[in-house]
Amino acid sequence: MPEFCEVDRDGRILTVTIARPEVMNALHPPANEELGAVFDEFAADPDLWVAIITGAGDRAFSAGNDLKYTARSDGKVPIAEKGFAGLTSRFDNPKPVIAAVNGVAMGGGFEIALACDLIVASEKAVFALPEPRVGLAALAGGMHRLPRMIPLKHAMGMLLTGRRVSAEEGLALGFVNEVVPVEDLMSAARRWADQILECAPLSVRASKESALRGLDLPLEQAMSAHYDQVHTLIKSEDFIEGPRAFSEKRPPVWKGR
Repeated sequence: MPEFCEVDRDGRILTVTIARPEVMNALHPPANEELGAVFDEFAADPDLWVAIITGAGDRAFSAGNDLKYTARSDGKVPIAEKGFAGLTSRFDNPKPVIAAVNGVAMGGGFEIALACDLIVASEKAVFALPEPRVGLAALAGGMHRLPRMIPLKHAMGMLLTGRRVSAEEGLALGFVNEVVPVEDLMSAARRWADQILECAPLSVRASKESALRGLDLPLEQAMSAHYDQVHTLIKSEDFIEGPRAFSEKRPPVWKGR
């Protein structure tokens, strides 16, 4: 059984809850390794199509790096291969992951959310990359993902000051998809997951891979590039099932193959 997270499997959806509420769900190397293994299994399991990640308790999604643990180790801690929560350095997972941000998402916690495909935030959620305030830097992707998601000046305003941004401001800036009351957070995340499940899973994966890999390419190159997930989609049974179900006026039955 996992020690630092809770894992719930419901049909095609995997919900992962970071469970270190005593330190505001901050992560240390053992927790990152454990979460990395959880998401390895998610990526490899053909029966799981969407994941949701959230934090235990009502205070924090994740406060990021466990600085007290780092301090006790004189800063000499191993770096997890797949990054914070097994997600910030994971670039080979075509399945969608939703961040359900229930409170503070600071530093590495915000970087976890940025590494997800969608961010659903409670009204109490707060986002920041405060690393410069403690002599560090957002090295788990924050310095690169944030300027790719929102206008540069807004991103630099957060990166250079470490200031805190509310859920509503995150929605206005464009890195949050939806803001909901605290009590509705998980049902809202589940609603997004259910909408994804209405689509063909291979189509979703092809769309994710193509969008992310083609993001920094000129349009013509992006459109003509080879994408493994697109190739898999075109050769799949679902590629036939979709048009057939439409013509027969019935819901499609996706197999993911």
